[in-house]
Amino acid sequence: MSTPRSLDLPDLVRSVTMHTRRGSFAALQSRPASGVCERRPAILVPGYTGSKEDFIPVLRPLASASRIVTAIDMRGQYQSAAAASGDGYTPDELAADICALADEVAPDDDGVHLLGHSLGGLIARHAVLSGASRIGSLALLGSGPGCITGRRQEALRSMLDLLGIAERGIADTGRAAGAASAADTIALQSWAQQLWEEHIGPQVRAEGLAEHIIAFLRERHLGNCPAGLVVMGNFLLSCPDRTAELARLNGPPILVIYGENDDAWPPKVQDRMGRRLRAQRVCIPAAAHSPAIEAPETTASTLTSFWNTAEQTSRRRRRSTAGAARSAAAQSSAAQSSAIRPALADRPASPPDA
Repeated sequence: MSTPRSLDLPDLVRSVTMHTRRGSFAALQSRPASGVCERRPAILVPGYTGSKEDFIPVLRPLASASRIVTAIDMRGQYQSAAAASGDGYTPDELAADICALADEVAPDDDGVHLLGHSLGGLIARHAVLSGASRIGSLALLGSGPGCITGRRQEALRSMLDLLGIAERGIADTGRAAGAASAADTIALQSWAQQLWEEHIGPQVRAEGLAEHIIAFLRERHLGNCPAGLVVMGNFLLSCPDRTAELARLNGPPILVIYGENDDAWPPKVQDRMGRRLRAQRVCIPAAAHSPAIEAPETTASTLTSFWNTAEQTSRRRRRSTAGAARSAAAQSSAAQSSAIRPALADRPASPPDA
């Protein structure tokens, strides 16, 4: 769980609601202080049990590079509306939500920069693999090739064990976590409450966090849709490694960025994934699983540099494509002219008028 150190919104960062063809999503949005937004916008997707607030420290520095930056709550997270049933939290559905948001944020053909943290990275990858055309680059922040590992895997499995469903697949979990009966709903809400009271609450208090941060973490945890926590949690425990598929896609530029002390996916695992993807790879010193909170300046500057380079490469590619198209058109026109001239020369002369 990412823990924000401050909840104060910087200047020019505001709470918004993003309306899409797939529903509405709570978000924090930052714009440049002055001038026009010359660069492509960006969407930031949080991790499991996270929220848009996890990106507060990087929103202003990212927007200062002349782009609109939007951090969201995924469906069922904190202040975004819940799905009708557990089926609404499968990777396909969550990725479709991201694609709809991309269409809303960047309605033109230039596309949007997509960053996903942890689980959000797995969902962002799923969106790219779905063939979404409006994604101009992909940044995977503290997100690995497949299921979560190590201590965090054990903690997540223990959480789901409280409900007795850790070994179920996504389809079974979707039915179990749906709104089929009032008893199911009550059981899931009781499970979420128990998680806070017996596990998460004591843990954050032991860390010595300020009371207003603890109050926010409690509100966020209980604001999450319990069905979503179950389905997304099971996905984190069973997610397949799709690195090879992404590498074969020949899609947008990719950045793999992670903290040197990440305990969700070991840094060497993320580095190896980046090599397989032929991606830019950056290890953030003195950061663990949440570099946007633990090292915001380095994280923001790394993202800005990557996004600017991706845009420059895209512009060069478009100019090259346009130049090749003009050259081909000119060659075709010249070939047609050459074909017409011999035809005119061979035409018999008309008889003189009487």
